[in-house]
Amino acid sequence: MDLYSFCNSSTSYRVRIALALKGLDATYHGVNIRAGAQYEAHYVNDINPQAGVPAVVEGGFSLGQSLAIIDWLDTMHPEPRLIPLEPRRRARALEISYQIGCDIHPINNLRVLKYLQDVLKVTPEQKDDWYRHWVAVGLTAVERLLARAGHEFGGPWCMGDAPTVADCCLVPQVANALRMKCDLTPYPRARAAYEHASAHPAFVRAEPQRQPDYIG
Repeated sequence: MDLYSFCNSSTSYRVRIALALKGLDATYHGVNIRAGAQYEAHYVNDINPQAGVPAVVEGGFSLGQSLAIIDWLDTMHPEPRLIPLEPRRRARALEISYQIGCDIHPINNLRVLKYLQDVLKVTPEQKDDWYRHWVAVGLTAVERLLARAGHEFGGPWCMGDAPTVADCCLVPQVANALRMKCDLTPYPRARAAYEHASAHPAFVRAEPQRQPDYIG
């Protein structure tokens, strides 16, 4: 299996966590999205027509979009499952994952921030305010979802006694928020889940600073 990833990409980070939890090895290919490597013709034509990261290639089959990749990994390599099979647990895990992946991440990813800075000419302070505002809005909702999941399922993870796709999404989002100096005091459940996961070997293995293309 080949993994196309960028060290600080939160979507790539999700997939690295999933691979590590499943004990799967992948040949790592760094794609420097800060330098625009995701737009190179061979990458768009042969690897990921969405011109983004992550992407995985296995047996001639290539796939982008982190949540689609995690679902595919669950199908092809089902142990341990990250998207639960039990309907209510599955729904809750995806609810948290989509809150992060669909509501927080898209308006704070690199290409959006670059557009704000390079095209709309906002100041660095305005760009940082944008980022922190939407993180606060999104994590407020995540905190409420985690409270409900904790009531229903207990456990130290997002929902229960084992990591799920929700943890694969939460940890990179919190890591990015910390990197951007967001105030996470209002989100004790998110911080607790993040800190618990951060001690797990699979999550440690997936950290940005441990990737071969790490550039800070």
